[in-house]
Amino acid sequence: MAKTFRPWAVEQRWLLPPSVQEIVPEGHLAHFVRELVREELDLSEIFDEYEEERGFPPFHPGMMTALLLYAYCHGLYSSRRIASACVERVDFMAVTARQKPDFRTVNKFRKRHLKALGRLFGQVLELCHRAGMVSLGHVALDGTKIKANASKRKAMSYGRMKETEPKLAQEVQSWFDKAKAADDAEDARHGEATGEELPDWVVDKERRRTKIREAMVALEAEADKPTEPDDDPEPPPSGKPEFEKGQVKHEPKDKAQRNFTDPDSKIMKGPDGFLQGYNCQAAVDGDSQVIVAHDVVATPADTPQLIGMVDKIKRNMGRQPREISADAGYCSEGNLRALRRRRLRGYVATGRQHHGTDKTRRRKPNQGPLTRAMRTKLKRGGRRSRYRLRKQIVEPVFGQIKHARGFRAFQLRGRVHVTGEWAFVCTAHNLLKLAAAR
Repeated sequence: MAKTFRPWAVEQRWLLPPSVQEIVPEGHLAHFVRELVREELDLSEIFDEYEEERGFPPFHPGMMTALLLYAYCHGLYSSRRIASACVERVDFMAVTARQKPDFRTVNKFRKRHLKALGRLFGQVLELCHRAGMVSLGHVALDGTKIKANASKRKAMSYGRMKETEPKLAQEVQSWFDKAKAADDAEDARHGEATGEELPDWVVDKERRRTKIREAMVALEAEADKPTEPDDDPEPPPSGKPEFEKGQVKHEPKDKAQRNFTDPDSKIMKGPDGFLQGYNCQAAVDGDSQVIVAHDVVATPADTPQLIGMVDKIKRNMGRQPREISADAGYCSEGNLRALRRRRLRGYVATGRQHHGTDKTRRRKPNQGPLTRAMRTKLKRGGRRSRYRLRKQIVEPVFGQIKHARGFRAFQLRGRVHVTGEWAFVCTAHNLLKLAAAR
């Protein structure tokens, strides 16, 4: 006797088609994100951008915001992949109510409202705080290198610029001379020339020379900027400017580099070698691994970022944490002094620790009294030291963002846009923590 199967009626139509909310099971993340955007988040800053009644009605800003948040929660960052998901995935249809914005619409909405989307971080953080997920008992701080939307092969050092720019100028000038000689010869034979434009291969060389010249000017301007020493983030007591009137300008080092695609990004050393990217900072609360502060800098060093991140925590939460931990990259006399002035219990590593031992390698041969005191404090704590909490608080967060959700490269360019995108990534992370705590 043949086995009976359920009918597979592909061409059969539904008389009363079910809603998407019925297809996606109750309690799904899609429903949570959609209703949170509709009922909890204040999107007035985005709505205020739409004033004129002319033209075809755009997609609802709330729907577009929920779509981006849900996509970032699932590790979809490309506008093309997000648009494809709106067509192919039922859970995305539950967010958009089966509307299908194309990739250009998604990309334009993200760029247009990037600052407002980044400010949603504070609202989601407040929801986590009201849910009892943030206590600021112990906050761990760390940074991670994320690739910029630019290739490191599009970067050039200042020394190479000085060699290449005159060569290009000489080559372009020789082409102009040859073109003028040809024009003169044609004028002698045929009268007035037709005035045709220069060929593209001449224009491209001239454009490349212009880009190199602009990059050289930018590097020279950076070299002339007065900088504060990394070892002490506090301003110098004298208050005198480092550059006096009439002082000779500093020339950049020959190894100083600038990228033509994303000039704000820098070449940094990452876990898998050197990359063209940014240094992304995150301060994570120890209770539920909620990010309480974030930042993006274009310098590989973490030392200047510690006090700024502490101030961001206080600005976001209204008070500072009781304890803070950070790795050896944040250790300096100035940072430890600033933590003491703020009466903040700090646990900052003074050197890289050998695996399986309590010995540490010193970062600098001459360390100050506060650094020695911190090393003694961590050594006395041993395996019960509060510094041990750092690895289990902040490092899993970067693992979830970079490995689980695949955020390894920015979609936008420029430090301002990258900062907004990183803020939105942190918002999606906190949103997932809030959804898991339901």
